[in-house]
Order: sequence, then structure tokens, then C-alpha cells
Amino acid sequence: MDEIVKLVSQKTGLNKDMSEQAVKVVLDYLKKKLPAPVAAQVDLVLKSGSAADALGGLFGGKK
Repeated sequence: MDEIVKLVSQKTGLNKDMSEQAVKVVLDYLKKKLPAPVAAQVDLVLKSGSAADALGGLFGGKK
């Protein structure tokens, strides 16, 4: 999740705390709207450390 927070901070100019709060709000919203199995994958991607690596693994790329 740190990667996403940094990206939001860089793109918006928000400080780290505000960026983290914005990311949490969006992720919570997405997890409520997505089907349960997909929402669970969102958590796995975020816990993996690198969203790009985790997404590659989800779609058959390198893990």
C-alpha cells in the first residue's frame, strides 16, 4: 500500500497522512463493491509489498 500512498502524494501534493487516508477510503469502497473473492485478492495484492509484482502473478506473469 505504501507504493499507492506515495503515488497519490506525488500526483496530488497531499501529505503522507492525507494520502494514506484517501487510499484507505477508496480501497474500503472498492472492497465493499467488488465480489468477495475479488475483494480478498485486493488485500493479497496490498500485503505482497509490491502491487506490480502481485498483479503480475495474478495474471500469469512473474511472481
